[in-house]
Amino acid sequence: MTARAQRDAADSFDPLRPRLVRVAYRMLGSVADAEDVVQDAFLRWMGTDRALVREPEAFLRRTVTRLCLDQLKSARRQRESYVGPWLPDPVVGEDEVEEDVTLPLMLALERLSPLERAAFLLHDVFGVGFEEVALTIHRDAAACRQLAARARSHVREARPRFQIEQERGLEIAQAFFTASRSGDMTKLGAMLAADVSMHSDGGGKRPAALRPVLGWKQVIQLHKALAVMFGKYGSALVRTVMVNGLPGFITREADGELQTTALDIEDGQVRAIYVTRNPDKLRHLH
Repeated sequence: MTARAQRDAADSFDPLRPRLVRVAYRMLGSVADAEDVVQDAFLRWMGTDRALVREPEAFLRRTVTRLCLDQLKSARRQRESYVGPWLPDPVVGEDEVEEDVTLPLMLALERLSPLERAAFLLHDVFGVGFEEVALTIHRDAAACRQLAARARSHVREARPRFQIEQERGLEIAQAFFTASRSGDMTKLGAMLAADVSMHSDGGGKRPAALRPVLGWKQVIQLHKALAVMFGKYGSALVRTVMVNGLPGFITREADGELQTTALDIEDGQVRAIYVTRNPDKLRHLH
C-alpha cells in the first residue's frame, strides 16, 4: 500500500475511532482490548476496497462487533479463572455516556450470551436498526429482536430508575472519601443503604476482598479496618470524577498505585461500592 493510500485510510477511519472504541469497550469491558480490536479493524480497513463501501461507519461497526464476539469467547474463559470479583476497566470523566450504560449495567451485560450482548448494545444503546444488527451478527432480524428482548429482561433491574445529578453525586463521593479515610463511621454509616454491597477487583495482583461484601454491618466493619490502614499508611485523593457513569473518585494508595471507587447512589444513599485495584485495569488512567 502506498503512503497516500495509508493516509486516505487513516483520514476516513480516525474520526470514527472514538465511537468504535466505545462500542468495543462496552462489548468487552476492557480499555486495552477495545483499543486492540479497533486497531485490528483499522488494519482490515486499509486492506478493504473502500470505494465499494457506501457507509463506512456501519461497515466498521460491523467489523468491530464481529471481532469483539470472537474476543468474548476467550474472555469468558479468562473470567472463570479470575481471582476475586471482576469489574470492567474504569472509564472516567466521559463527556458522553450512551444512555444509562453505567457500571451496574455493564456487570449485568456480563451475564448475557455474546449474541444477546451484541444485539442489546447495538440496538438499545447505539440505536442501530435490527436489519443492520442482523447483518452484523449473522442472524435474521426476527432472531435479533428476540435476542435483544431477552437481554432487556435480564438487565432491567440494573438500569437506574433515575440518574443522580452529577454535581450532587460528586458531593456525596467527596463526603464518602472524607468519612472513609478519616474513620468517621457515623457519617459513613449514614450514607449507606441497609443492603449496601462492596465489590473490590484486585485481580490477584493487589489485596482485595475475594467475594462481595454484603450488608450495612459488614461494609462498615470492613471500612473500620480500612480506616486504620488509611490512617497509618495514607490514601491521597487525586480527584472526584464520574467512573463508568457513576459518581466516584481516584486515589493514590500507600503502595503508590492508583485506585478508583465508584458509588451507585439511589435516593441519596450508597447502595453499591465498586473499587478497582487491579493495576492492569488502571494503566490508561496514568
